[in-house]
Amino acid sequence: MSDLKPGTILFQGDSITDGGRDREGHLSHHLGQGYPFIIAGLLGNRMAGEGWQFVNRGISGNRVSDVYARWNEDAISIRPDWLSILIGVNDAWRIMKGLPTGATDRFERAYRHLLTETNEVLPDTTLILLEPFVLKASATEERWEEWRAKLDEYGRITRELAQEYGAIFVPLQAAFDRATKRAPAAYWLHDGVHPTAAGHDLIAGEWLAAVGIERE
Repeated sequence: MSDLKPGTILFQGDSITDGGRDREGHLSHHLGQGYPFIIAGLLGNRMAGEGWQFVNRGISGNRVSDVYARWNEDAISIRPDWLSILIGVNDAWRIMKGLPTGATDRFERAYRHLLTETNEVLPDTTLILLEPFVLKASATEERWEEWRAKLDEYGRITRELAQEYGAIFVPLQAAFDRATKRAPAAYWLHDGVHPTAAGHDLIAGEWLAAVGIERE
């Protein structure tokens, strides 16, 4: 088992992280219904009384640039010990759909700004970067090859940024690809982008493995 030291884990990202979380502070809903809830449940149960706190600030529809725009209030001010980020699919979505907000690809540039500032202001915070992912289903069937190429590019960038900034990298695309050998793509990502309950559990499992915690 990992020697993970208790502290505050902050989950950041888009709708996949948001998971329908409550904004009013209700303790039963503040983590949403996705992978942060699963991770918090396992760690909170296994390490009860050790001082863990779990915070979810994911917001549906966010791109990297949106996350960076709210970084002071939704990350820096929280001063987490562990900062987990899953982002990228909305950057790709806007490009694939030809929207004005996708006119330029700011994924790497904005992500680098975010990580540089975080390392400067929170040098003791452990970063955990999750690889963005996609499968072929209803929302991604049109221009599928371009979707996959873009997310593969973002995955490569995320891995390289993790190495550059000393972060833990959580590989997810290969895990979802393997999962489709057990059940169809929509079983894991109902529209090719958003996880089902099984998909969220898969993410949680890969997250735990990356930080060195075994699921018993």
